[in-house]
Amino acid sequence: QVQLVESGGGLVQAGGSLRLSCAASGSIFRINTMGWYRQAPGKQRELVATITPGGSTNVADSVKGRFTISGDTTKNTVYLQMSSLKPEDTAVYYCNLRYNRGYLEVWGQGTLVTVSS
Repeated sequence: QVQLVESGGGLVQAGGSLRLSCAASGSIFRINTMGWYRQAPGKQRELVATITPGGSTNVADSVKGRFTISGDTTKNTVYLQMSSLKPEDTAVYYCNLRYNRGYLEVWGQGTLVTVSS
């Protein structure tokens, strides 16, 4: 059984920073991608950033230059460094894992990020 444990969410002022972490545990054949999505109130879930074991990243235009995704393959852990936060970044951030050649997908429970103005 594979599960994701997220941490690092909280309340921060606009312009501040937060670092999210997501650790995957359990038997994983091979990770295809690991990353973050978010869902703001009243909106659909959207991609934030993903990363492959080889280090290739895919980052949403809305956060480019402000957010950085990184990972540690030895720990099956992914991080999201969030800087210059804006109120519109307020959302529940969900960790996502695709593995076994993309056949399987797991979502974390979500961690709330609230950015005050």
